[in-house]
Amino acid sequence: MPVKPEDRMRIFNVVAMVAALGAGAGAPALAQADEGHITVTGNGSAEAVPDMASVSLGVVTEAATAAEAMAANSAALAEVMATLTGAGIEARDIQTSGLSLNPAYEDNYQGGPEGPKVRGFIAQNNVTVRVRALDSLGGVLDAAVGQGANNLHGLTFGLQEPEPKMDDARRDAIADARRKAELYALAAGVTLGEVVSISEQVDYGVPMPEMRAASFAKDSGVPVAEGELSLNASVTVVYELDDTDD
Repeated sequence: MPVKPEDRMRIFNVVAMVAALGAGAGAPALAQADEGHITVTGNGSAEAVPDMASVSLGVVTEAATAAEAMAANSAALAEVMATLTGAGIEARDIQTSGLSLNPAYEDNYQGGPEGPKVRGFIAQNNVTVRVRALDSLGGVLDAAVGQGANNLHGLTFGLQEPEPKMDDARRDAIADARRKAELYALAAGVTLGEVVSISEQVDYGVPMPEMRAASFAKDSGVPVAEGELSLNASVTVVYELDDTDD
């Protein structure tokens, strides 16, 4: 319902209170208010143990000519990919993520008008691999390196089905927004009304600082720690404000 003119001071108090809280904390205000509305940000999170991993691995080769470098690289990467497939990785979970061919220069160049001398060419080919069975991750990495993969980086963990946990974070964020809005409205002497709008921002998995060791078999190869994921949601909710007197 519309706010009565005599109650506008109460709405103003919401604005003043929020601004004061934000300034006092040395951080952006948690809520904003205009005449008849209040906008509040709520945050929520949910923790989950990852059930999949992605890693970028590949082969770097050097040869005297560009053609030789590419040929050697292609042959080596084919062996690596065959090993991955043999380890149970499906074709849909292997994707080329980088391919490059560049000249390699002599390391002892001392300057001069002729420029650095080319000693050969370096070819690099990387693939991104999804490992859906985490208990095999160490063995997969060990097998790939043993077969010729000499470039390994970008190991990340995730969830194959993140939405159930993400929904937990969303519910937590909505509850947080409601709590803040009720606090501000009560302090200002107004009544919290209906929800006008909701918008969200989500983060599907930030590794937690506390890492727990994965339980790999003794012969599973490279040791890794999968840790926990923190899925985060932030919602901005606009509420109506009603005056307390009918």
